[in-house]
Amino acid sequence: MSRLLLLYFLFLLLSSQILSSSFSFSNSTKLCPHHQTLALLHLKQSFSINNSSSLDCHAVGVTSYPKTESWKKGSDCCSWDGVTCDWVTGHVIELDLSCSWLFGTIHSNTTLFLLPHIQRLNLAFNNFSGSSISVGFGRFSSLTHLNLSDSGFSGLISPEISHLSNLVSLDLSWNSDTEFAPHGFNSLVQNLTKLQKLHLGGISISSVFPNSLLNRSSLISLHLSSCGLHGRFPDHDIHLPKLEVLNLWRNDDLSGNFPRFNENNSLTELYLSSKNFSGELPASIGNLKSLQTLDLSNCEFSGSIPASLENLTQITSLNLNGNHFSGCSKLKSPFMSLRIIDLAHNDFEGDLPEMYLRSLKVTMNVDEDNMTRKYMGGNYYEDSVMVTIKGLEIEFVKILNAFATIDLSSNKFQGEIPQSIGNLNSLRGLNLSHNNLTGHIPSSFGNLKLLESLDLSSNKLIGSIPQQLTSLIFLEVLNLSQNHLTGFIPKGNQFDTFGNDSYNGNSELCGFPLSKKCIADETPEPSKEEDAEFENKFDWKFMLVGYGCGLVYGLSLGGIIFLIGKPKWFVSIIEENIHKKIRRCKRSTCRQGARRN
Repeated sequence: MSRLLLLYFLFLLLSSQILSSSFSFSNSTKLCPHHQTLALLHLKQSFSINNSSSLDCHAVGVTSYPKTESWKKGSDCCSWDGVTCDWVTGHVIELDLSCSWLFGTIHSNTTLFLLPHIQRLNLAFNNFSGSSISVGFGRFSSLTHLNLSDSGFSGLISPEISHLSNLVSLDLSWNSDTEFAPHGFNSLVQNLTKLQKLHLGGISISSVFPNSLLNRSSLISLHLSSCGLHGRFPDHDIHLPKLEVLNLWRNDDLSGNFPRFNENNSLTELYLSSKNFSGELPASIGNLKSLQTLDLSNCEFSGSIPASLENLTQITSLNLNGNHFSGCSKLKSPFMSLRIIDLAHNDFEGDLPEMYLRSLKVTMNVDEDNMTRKYMGGNYYEDSVMVTIKGLEIEFVKILNAFATIDLSSNKFQGEIPQSIGNLNSLRGLNLSHNNLTGHIPSSFGNLKLLESLDLSSNKLIGSIPQQLTSLIFLEVLNLSQNHLTGFIPKGNQFDTFGNDSYNGNSELCGFPLSKKCIADETPEPSKEEDAEFENKFDWKFMLVGYGCGLVYGLSLGGIIFLIGKPKWFVSIIEENIHKKIRRCKRSTCRQGARRN
C-alpha cells in the first residue's frame, strides 16, 4: 500500500513538472511565424486611424477602439488585440478588426491575403471606401466565418466568394454600392451548402428569389432585405427547424401568399414588409410561438387579424402598418410583452382597445438606469424596426429593450382616449392621429415622463390642453393640430419651444406661440396645490418676497414692519396684499419672484 502511495506521489510530481515546463515553454516561445508577423505589420501600415470610420458601432451597442495600436514590432503577434493563433502550429487562424477605426483601401496585393490559414475574418464597421470584395477573399480556403459588413466596399462582388465551401457564416450587408455579377448570387446559394447565417442586406442582387434557400435545413439566420429580389414567394410549407431570423424586408417586387410555417420552428424574428401578398393573414401564423418581432407592414393584407395571433405570447414588436386590416380584434389574450405596436394606416374601427393597452406591463415603471444594455433582436445587429415617430418614418436598428412606442394613427378609431394610457409611463412615442377620437386630452398623460413624441392631430378632441403636459420634459415633438381644443396654451418647459404647427386648426386656442392673445378670464387661476406650496414657503422676510417682482414694494413693507413691529391687524392686511402680489407675479414672466431661496 505504501508503495502505491509513493508511486502516486511521484506521478503527481512528474506531471506537475511536465505541465510547468510546457507552460514555461509556451510563454518563452514566439508562436507566430515571422512572415505572418510581417504581413500583419504591413497591413497595419496600409491604414490610417480615424474614429469616424466606426461611428455605427455605437448604434449597435459595440465599443470601438483602434485594435492595431497593440501591434508592436518585436512582440508575439498571437498576443495582439484581434489576433488569434493556432496553439499548436502558431498560424494566425482568426482576425477580428471590427470597429477598429480603420480607414484606407484594401488593394488586391494587400498582405492580408498572405494569411492563408485564417478561419474567421471580421472587418466589419470600418471605412474601406474604394475597396472591392475582390478575388483575394476567395483564397481563404479554410474560412468558416466572413464578416465585411458596413465597411464601405463597392463594385462587383468577386464570384470566387462562392468557392469558400467551408463557410457557415457570410455577412456582406450594408455595403450599399456592391452588387453581384449575373448569376453570382445563384452560384453562391448553390455552392455554399453549409451556410447557417447569410446576411446580404442592402446589396443589389436583382434575382428571382431562390426557392432552394428555404430548403436549407442548416439555416439559422437569413437576411436579404432591400436586395431587389423579385418573383413569387414559394407557396410550399417552410420546414426550417433551426431558422431563427427571416428578413426579406423591402423587396417590393416579391409577391405570392404568406408562407406556411409548421409548428416545428424556432423563428424569433420575421420581416416580410413591402410584399404584394394577397388575401387575409392565415391562421397558421399562430404556429410561430417563439416569435418576438413581426413586421408585416405594407403587405396588402385585408380582413381581420386571426385569433391565433394570441399564441405569440413572447412577441415584443408588432408592425402591421399599411395594410387593410379591419373590424375589432377578436383576440382574447393581450400581449403583455409588447413594447412596439404599429397598427397605423389600416381600417380598424370602434373604441381604442383599452384592454390591450392597459395590459402592456413592460411599458410601465421601467427602471432604465438599472437595466443591462440588452437589445431586441439578439445578436443580429441588422434586425430593425420601422417606426413613425417625431413626424418621420424612422428605422431603428438594435433597439434597446427599454424602448416603447405605440402608433394607432390613420384608422377609424372613435370614442374617448382612455385615462389608463397614462399608466404606460415608459412610452417614448404615442401617435393617435388621424382618427375620430372625441372628448378631452387625458390629464393622466402628465405621467408619461419619458415621452418624446405625442401626436393627437386630426381628431375631434375638445376642451383645454392639460397643464400636466408641461411636466413632460423630454417631449421634443407635439402635434395637437386639427382638433377643437379651446382656451390657453400651457406655458413652461418644453411648451415654450413648440411652434404654431403644433396647434394649427384649433381656432379657439390662444396664447404663445399663437398670435391670438388670451383675455383675462381665460388666464388660468393657480391651482390649490400651487397656492399651498407658496403659503408653506411664506415667511416674514419680505425683502426676499420682493425679489424679482416689485423689489421696492417688498423693501418698503419690510422697513415699516421693522419700525413699528408686527401688530396683527397690520400683518393681516400686508399678508393679503402679498398674496395678491404673488398671484399676479405667478401670471407674469417673473413667476419665480415670490419664491424664497
